[in-house]
Amino acid sequence: MLASHRWIRRRLLRSMILAVSFALIASPSVRAQDGDRTGRAPAAVAIAAELSNGGPGITKLTLTLSKPIEARAFVMERPDRAVIDLAEVNFQLGAETGRKREGVVSSFRYGLFAPGRSRIVVDLAQPATVGRIETVTRPRDGAVLLTVEFQRSDREGFKRAAVASDPAPQPRKAMAPVEPMDARPLIMVDAGHGGTDPGAIAATGVFEKDIVFGFAQALVTRLESGGRYRVRMTRDRDVFVPLSERVRIAREAKADLFVSIHADSIQSAPQVRGATIYTGSEKATDAESARLAERENRADAAAGTESNEGPGHVADILQELTLRETRTFSSGFAKGLMTQLGPVMEMSPKPHREAGFMVLRSPDVPSVLVELGYLSSKRDLDLLQSDAWRADVTGGMAKAIDAFFGSRTSLTRPNPPRRSAAIAPVSP
Repeated sequence: MLASHRWIRRRLLRSMILAVSFALIASPSVRAQDGDRTGRAPAAVAIAAELSNGGPGITKLTLTLSKPIEARAFVMERPDRAVIDLAEVNFQLGAETGRKREGVVSSFRYGLFAPGRSRIVVDLAQPATVGRIETVTRPRDGAVLLTVEFQRSDREGFKRAAVASDPAPQPRKAMAPVEPMDARPLIMVDAGHGGTDPGAIAATGVFEKDIVFGFAQALVTRLESGGRYRVRMTRDRDVFVPLSERVRIAREAKADLFVSIHADSIQSAPQVRGATIYTGSEKATDAESARLAERENRADAAAGTESNEGPGHVADILQELTLRETRTFSSGFAKGLMTQLGPVMEMSPKPHREAGFMVLRSPDVPSVLVELGYLSSKRDLDLLQSDAWRADVTGGMAKAIDAFFGSRTSLTRPNPPRRSAAIAPVSP
C-alpha cells in the first residue's frame, strides 16, 4: 500500500507540474521532431567548403553548391563565433573540412540544425564581423559559389555587431496529431549531440554524434521488439536539438524514463576506458564529473545557439516535492544498469557518478546519462563500432529497464491510460 500511495502521489504531482509549466512557458527553440519533409524540393548539395585569404584582415568561406540557397550570417560572443544559417543542405564534404585555421577563422563545423534548416558555425580566432555574402554561378559547370566574408574587428566593434545581429527567437510549431491512448511505459532515448554539434572526435575522425546515434537506434529496436514499451527518440536523424529542448520533449511526452547516450574522450590519456553512468545532482561526485558536465552543457554554444535553462522557477514548490523522489528512482535505475552492464562491458573505476548535466534536470522524469566508453581509447572505439558488442550492451540495458518497471507494473494506475507522445519523429 505504501508503494501504491507513493505512485499515486507522484502521478498527481507530475500532472500539476506539467500543467503549471507548460501553461506559462513557451520554448523559443524549433522542435526537433516537427515538420514533414514530404513534398519538399531536394536539398542543395554542398560538394566543397574552402577558406581563403580575401585581403588584409579578410577571410572568405566559399561553399560550392548544386543550386542557389538563401543564407544569413551573424556573430555571437562567449565564445566568439559566427553563424551562417542556410536552407537545408546535404553536406558531402571531406572528413578534414573545417579543421584548418585560415586568417580570422580557427575552424568551422556544419550540419542539420532543424528540419529544413542547416547551419555552419565558425569559430573565430579573433573578433571579426560578417562582411559581404555573395552568390555566383560558375559558367563551366553551373555550380553555385556562396561566399561569406569575415572582416577582422576590434572587441568593441564585435560586441556591437553581436548585439545588432542577435537573431529573434523562432516560433513554436504546431504539435503533431495525438496518437491513440497507450498505457505502456514510455522510454525516451536521447542520442547526444547531432547536426552542427559533433561531440567528441576520435583520432580516426569518427564523431561521437554518429557513434551514439547508431547505438540509440539499436537500443530503440531492442526495446520495441519486446512490445512492452513505447519508445521515442529526442532526435531520429543527424539534427541539432538544444539541451533544454531534449528535457522538454521528455516531459511533455510524459516519459517514464529518459536515457541519454554519450561517449567520452580524453586525448591525453588514451589508456582510460570504460563506461560510466551519471545521474543528476547540483553537486558533482568529483572534479572529473564536474568537468564533463560543464563540457556537455556547452553543446548549445557549439551549435551556435544560446543555452536555455528550461522551465526556470515557475513551479519550484511543486517540483521540490517530486525532485527528491525522482532522483531516488534515477539512482535506483543507475544501480540496476550497473548490475546488468557489468558482465557485458568494461566499466570505469567509479561506474556511478553524479553531476549537473542539463539533460538530467527534469524534476519528474527519472533520467540517466550513459557514457559508453572513450573515443580516445582504441579498444573502446573498436567496441563502440562492433555490432556484437552493441547487441550485448543494448540487451543488458533492456534487462535493466525490465527490472526497473517490473516492480512497478503491478501497481494500479490512478489515472486512465496516458496518451502517447504528442511529438512525432522527424521523417528520414
